[in-house]
Amino acid sequence: MKSKNKMTGKKILYYILPILAILLVLTVWIIFSINNPRLMPTPLGVWERLIRTFERPIAQTTLLGHSWASLRRVLSALLVAWSFGIAFGILIGWSKKSRAFFGSIFEIIRPIPPIAWIPIVIMWFGIGEFPKVLLVFIGTFVPLVINTSAGIAMVDPINMDVGKIFGGNNRQILKEIVVPTALPSIFAGIKTSVSSGWTTVLAAEMLGAQEGLGALVTRGWQGSDMALVLVAVIIIAIVGSLLAVVLDRIEKVVTPWNNV
Repeated sequence: MKSKNKMTGKKILYYILPILAILLVLTVWIIFSINNPRLMPTPLGVWERLIRTFERPIAQTTLLGHSWASLRRVLSALLVAWSFGIAFGILIGWSKKSRAFFGSIFEIIRPIPPIAWIPIVIMWFGIGEFPKVLLVFIGTFVPLVINTSAGIAMVDPINMDVGKIFGGNNRQILKEIVVPTALPSIFAGIKTSVSSGWTTVLAAEMLGAQEGLGALVTRGWQGSDMALVLVAVIIIAIVGSLLAVVLDRIEKVVTPWNNV
């Protein structure tokens, strides 16, 4: 009985702690905004600015339109990055020759932050829609390849030997043993790519976009409209959190054995 009550108490505590954390942030925010009104608007001021973004569209686009513009760019790049990145990561992780040839290239590229490519991409392709999607692709492709190849290479050789004992060829072993075993690492790469892509598109939008959450941040910053900046930042956090929740749900469905 005591053990059951103890478990119930822990569950309640885990529900309360996130609420307390949010209340703490709001409290600090309110205190700071009251003492420094020029630097930080109050939560009420941000809420009122949020409502005005629906009543008076910015650049003829509502807040939902700006959010969808950023999300559309990320999803377009992710579809391509996931298709080629996972396949390329499997190739590098599975083939020693491919790993020897391409591995050093990715080790050189990996430390370069995606936003470092912004000046080069803009000089080559301008500031249209394609450069923004290309920057997101760059920011998502590399971590996905690295995580996928690492997951493939780390599969226990004993598992592959078992497949060979039962008469499996290399293709069957890769498809039925190696890839399923590496799925947690692949999903880790997918999560990293989403986070990196979301950050990259916002940085790209701040350098010449008419629509998107990054463009809202720039507009608010240039117009000394800190409330608009915070509105965009809060929406960025919400969308990023929703993407993380969706990926967690998908991972639990695809790799149920990894959540036992």
